[in-house]
Amino acid sequence: MGGGGHDKAGPSRIHTPCYNQNLSMAHIIPFRALRYDSKQVSAAQVLTQPYDKITARMQDRYYAASPYSLVRIILGRREDKDNPEHNVYSRAASYFREWRQQGVLRQDSDPSLYTYSQTFPGQGTSSELERRGFIALGRLEDYSTGVVFRHEQTLAKPKADRLDLLRATRAHFEQLFMLYQNSGDIDSLLFHNSGANSNAIIEVTDEYGVLHRVWQIADPRVVNTVRSKMRDKKLIIADGHHRYETALNYRNERRAAPSAGGHASSAEAPYEFAVMTFINMSGPGLVILPTHRVVRGLASFSVDSFLNSSRAFFAIDELDPAIGPARATSILREAGQAETALVAVTANRAFRLHRLKGNGSQMLAGLSPRQQSLDVVQLHKFLLEGVLALSEESIREQRNISYLRDAGDAFAQVRSGSANITFLMNPCSIEQMREVAFAGEVMPQKSTDFYPKLLSGLTIYALE
Repeated sequence: MGGGGHDKAGPSRIHTPCYNQNLSMAHIIPFRALRYDSKQVSAAQVLTQPYDKITARMQDRYYAASPYSLVRIILGRREDKDNPEHNVYSRAASYFREWRQQGVLRQDSDPSLYTYSQTFPGQGTSSELERRGFIALGRLEDYSTGVVFRHEQTLAKPKADRLDLLRATRAHFEQLFMLYQNSGDIDSLLFHNSGANSNAIIEVTDEYGVLHRVWQIADPRVVNTVRSKMRDKKLIIADGHHRYETALNYRNERRAAPSAGGHASSAEAPYEFAVMTFINMSGPGLVILPTHRVVRGLASFSVDSFLNSSRAFFAIDELDPAIGPARATSILREAGQAETALVAVTANRAFRLHRLKGNGSQMLAGLSPRQQSLDVVQLHKFLLEGVLALSEESIREQRNISYLRDAGDAFAQVRSGSANITFLMNPCSIEQMREVAFAGEVMPQKSTDFYPKLLSGLTIYALE
């Protein structure tokens, strides 16, 4: 049972170019998604947030919601009795196999594209926003081909975990979040032909109040028009860097396997593709949230010492020590319109850091002007590495640092004394991310937080 448009049910009307042709273009194809049967389970009880956004409390809630919750596959519980043969990955494979056999997961009969709408409350407003895109299979491309671009570094440990899961299940359960540039005619075409005013095949509101709706499009004329319009597009990974590189590693493993004769496979091979959601960078509803930094466990931390050292890089204004997260965020947003701006908060003091000074240029050596201009780079290089003496390795491994979306949570941790200092940040802009990515450069980890997240389990791509 192939999951893609290249399986036995895929009609010949969907043409797939030879593998060794057109390597510099984005190549998408329709596929026969595996989807939860709405007659057997409720979408609200089985779909989840992406695996790396699931906290321990969320995991417990998902487990309790349904025996068929996708969390059992993408982030299953580890057990004391686990061993190389019986573990979280073998259990995931068993769940997947059983759910298919039971008909809890059913495969669509026609290769399709899937129009995807997310409606959500605007940040700090009473208005609603809608982000539109579509789900399809995208060919996995090495970064060197100039088709797919990253904007963040990846870590070895998460990739090893995802690779073990992919090897065990041979399926993609979560969509990669890909950005492309377009005038909007692709979205218009898809939503006009999806019957967006009619009943969606999936409709669910998640725990953050985001309404997710999906429509299926199997019309070959629409499919081929969209494929044609996407051929000249360059793609940026918005979310899913680790899973993208995991899919590349798995593809390379399968290419080198004895069954492949040690040669590169054709474009027909299912492992040459992954399931992706494509979002127009110019479309409305594309929101990036800030990711704040919380530093803890520094035995010798001194506020006065931090301030004295930081003045070499920034002008510093002391703020009302009783300031709350809402006011601090407002000050940060206003200051960030004209210059670099950060807010630092300790247990009983708060500061605005701004007006970057000319010192420390040697600390930015090897970085382009694009990278040097980013608030997140200046925070990492000058303050985390320079002033607080955190090594790049310790930051990557999150030994003394954690990342929080909510300013209130960041405040609470430092004010309770469980952290040394919190840094509030403004979000990176789409333009900054695009320029860095297309230049072949990267930002520090957790530089962008696209909101809302894509729900996991909407359209599953089985490689076998």
